[in-house]
Amino acid sequence: MKGIILAGGSGSRLFPITKVYSKQLAIIYDKPLIYYPLSVLMLGGIKEILIISNENTIPLYRQLFGTGSHLGLSIEYALQEAPRGIAESFIIGEKFINGDNVALILGDNIFYGSLNFFYNSLQNNKGATIFGYRVNDPQRYGIVEFDKEGTAISIEEKPELPKSNFAVPGIYVYNNEVIKISKNLKPSARGELEITDVNREYLKRGQLKVEKIGRGVSWLDTGTPEALLQASNFFGVIEQRQGLKVGCIEEIAFRMEFISRNDFESLVNSLPKCSYREYLERLLKDS
Repeated sequence: MKGIILAGGSGSRLFPITKVYSKQLAIIYDKPLIYYPLSVLMLGGIKEILIISNENTIPLYRQLFGTGSHLGLSIEYALQEAPRGIAESFIIGEKFINGDNVALILGDNIFYGSLNFFYNSLQNNKGATIFGYRVNDPQRYGIVEFDKEGTAISIEEKPELPKSNFAVPGIYVYNNEVIKISKNLKPSARGELEITDVNREYLKRGQLKVEKIGRGVSWLDTGTPEALLQASNFFGVIEQRQGLKVGCIEEIAFRMEFISRNDFESLVNSLPKCSYREYLERLLKDS
């Protein structure tokens, strides 16, 4: 299973922050936003990851992650020249995906809680697996309609009259057919290759599975200044109460045994003196 993080987009709703850098580099409490979706892929056991972004931001991601070898990962980078839609990720990443299945997560989506719904899908996906998350404002999202048996029967993008309250969050699992399907898409009215059209094609083929995400899982979409503040406060409270970090990629690499204890110790020692290093030093001492 390969992993893709789509971390591009103009981030216009976050201007003037995004005049300087990508929104995925905005700070959520004590770390860059992109750490959170990366941590989700890592916790799923995915070690080969492609980060797709724009020309100005890729050098910053390279500076942040390098090849990923210090985390036991293989991280590659690819250019999306313009925001042409989520589905273009699979065309851009064709060589990276090769003959494998692929999980895609949007770089500005944060998931917190028991993510077994996602990890199980990595093992059991047969065609496409997407997820349904209950929201109060379904007009803002792609919405899944279910029949009485709970089977998905339609998907609509930002409908005026939503047929359910279940939105599709920015995390998806596909088999290798997603490349061919994406190549055959026609751009929408806004000139993008829509992920909703990919999902509709799998639905048409009878190969789409939609898992409803239950209570206890938080999905945070960080597209506005208010959402960034809420997410920072949310994780600040959790980390200060528990003394445990969320989305700490160095800790995850160690606990998932992507790196050895000696590698983890060397990694910790390479960090500057700061509270982040102190946290990792405590983990090293207790391990």
